[in-house]
Amino acid sequence: MPQGLPKRIRFAFVTQALLASVAMVVGIVVVGAYVRDTLLDRWLDTEAAAFWANGGNAAELPRSALLQAWFVTPGDDPAAVPPRIRELAPGKHVALGDGEPRHVLLDRRAEGDLYLAISTHMVNRMAWLTALLLGGLGLLGIAVISWLTYRRSRLMVLPVNRLSDVVAQWNPNDWDAAMPVVLPYPLAADTSKEMRALSSALGGLATRMAEFVQRERDFTRDASHELRTPLTVVRVATDMMLGDPAVPAHMQRSLLRIQRAVQDMETLVDAFLILARERHVAPQTEEFALRDLVEEEVDKARALLQDKPVELHLVEHASPRLLAPPRVLSVMLGHLLSNACTFTEQGRIDVEIDTDEVRIRDTGIGMSEDTLRQAYDPFFRADQFNPIGKGIGLTIVRRLGDRFGWPVTLESEPSRGTLATIRFGNASVA
Repeated sequence: MPQGLPKRIRFAFVTQALLASVAMVVGIVVVGAYVRDTLLDRWLDTEAAAFWANGGNAAELPRSALLQAWFVTPGDDPAAVPPRIRELAPGKHVALGDGEPRHVLLDRRAEGDLYLAISTHMVNRMAWLTALLLGGLGLLGIAVISWLTYRRSRLMVLPVNRLSDVVAQWNPNDWDAAMPVVLPYPLAADTSKEMRALSSALGGLATRMAEFVQRERDFTRDASHELRTPLTVVRVATDMMLGDPAVPAHMQRSLLRIQRAVQDMETLVDAFLILARERHVAPQTEEFALRDLVEEEVDKARALLQDKPVELHLVEHASPRLLAPPRVLSVMLGHLLSNACTFTEQGRIDVEIDTDEVRIRDTGIGMSEDTLRQAYDPFFRADQFNPIGKGIGLTIVRRLGDRFGWPVTLESEPSRGTLATIRFGNASVA
């Protein structure tokens, strides 16, 4: 499964880890800057309070490697104070002194002006090193936790993914074999109880579906075989009666109708037998001239036109030879020609043979777009008032075409006729 559940879970965990890492880094930067400024403000306030508590003596100015202080009494020259600092208004500021960033406090009182400046270069370096260390540890923690959580989640989801692959490979309509993998497939010892229950339920469902398909297949095959015997008896009897010159003309017309009905039923039984076969038991394949087979089906179809003012023509654009099951193609052509003759009251029907396809074009009632979409549905008929036809011919043609790789297409317009095309995609053309 290219886009299976494990890949989606991995993507979700990676995305979550990246978002968490970005949020943590931004948080560390913002919180670190706030904490640094707060600590510097507290430091300046504490030093200023201590200076004024000691009487504001210039000799008691606090000084260290990071802290510088100046005290200017009223009337004194503030030249000792760096220009960028002495220009500041009372309060706290960030300023440059001697090219170095400083956090400055100017506390102006009646006794004089107190300037305190803390160099932030070292403080910033220590803050960034601390933030980098905390961020690295945080990112490492997120990565480890995400990886461990992903591995655990993957182990929990992997049986579902494997089971979905097994179910996707099994097709109850594939008659080549039964299930490719017996369900439920072997599960790990630590598989959850829910997963075992799901696997068991799917296994039972697959077994029931396979049994149902087999019962349907057996019924279709057995029923079709049983129908052959009475149909053969009826066909032989009608042939004998039609050959008797003593049979009246009106009886002959009825016998012809019976004969055509038997022919339709035999074609239907043949189609059912072909569809009921296992896929590995293919109908007999042989090399034959396509024209001979089409011409035979066209001759059979002429009897369906009766006295209709319809011309039936065979047009040969090419003379291909096919290596395929001829009986299957006969059934498909027979159904399509039967439909064309049934729904064409006047005009013509052309059967065209080309290099890799056969086209049946008629000038019948045609079909609208809505009707065309339902044409392959079982028991659907374009003309509901026509007593001829059972509504399953096109369904059988499509199933046979899908089975043997001969796609069937329909093009139609109301009152303009229909074009049916059989393409020999998987047949060898000589």
